[in-house]
Amino acid sequence: MPQEQTFYIRRTFLLPLALLLVLSLALLVTVLAQGQPLAKALILGFMLLPVTAFFVESVFRRAVITDEGITVHKFLRSKHLSFAEMTAVETVLVRKRAFLTLCVGEEFVILSNAYADFPDLVRALLTRVPPSAISDETRVMAQAPPVKTTDIISCWLAVALLAFILYVQFQGKY
Repeated sequence: MPQEQTFYIRRTFLLPLALLLVLSLALLVTVLAQGQPLAKALILGFMLLPVTAFFVESVFRRAVITDEGITVHKFLRSKHLSFAEMTAVETVLVRKRAFLTLCVGEEFVILSNAYADFPDLVRALLTRVPPSAISDETRVMAQAPPVKTTDIISCWLAVALLAFILYVQFQGKY
């Protein structure tokens, strides 16, 4: 019986990211409602674009592993790679950040440890990929996959800063 496993971006990261987006929108609305300089509103608007895009992309991103292959779903697109055709599984480690590159010829997907249950994701992949495709670095990393939490802490700090800025905005005008 085929077994399917689905991995999502960590909800512990998506929650503060969603709050950051909501607070940014609230700040933009406040700036506009208070009639503050247009330049301030434009700067906030431009800052909102990447936050919104990153949030939407993160919410829709998921990796589905079956016995046959992996399908990575993103906003409005997806890519499937067959395990039988996989030619390389490489790892890049940057501090506590891990990136797995899965290759089938010229096609590839990159997975990071932003996924929840990343150690399980790595194990699920490596038990299905042809052993000859797995790099030595990946084998070493798989023994103790890194878990990254600084992005969550940074996002919560940004939420706190934005909440403070919003509070100051209301203190000054209302």
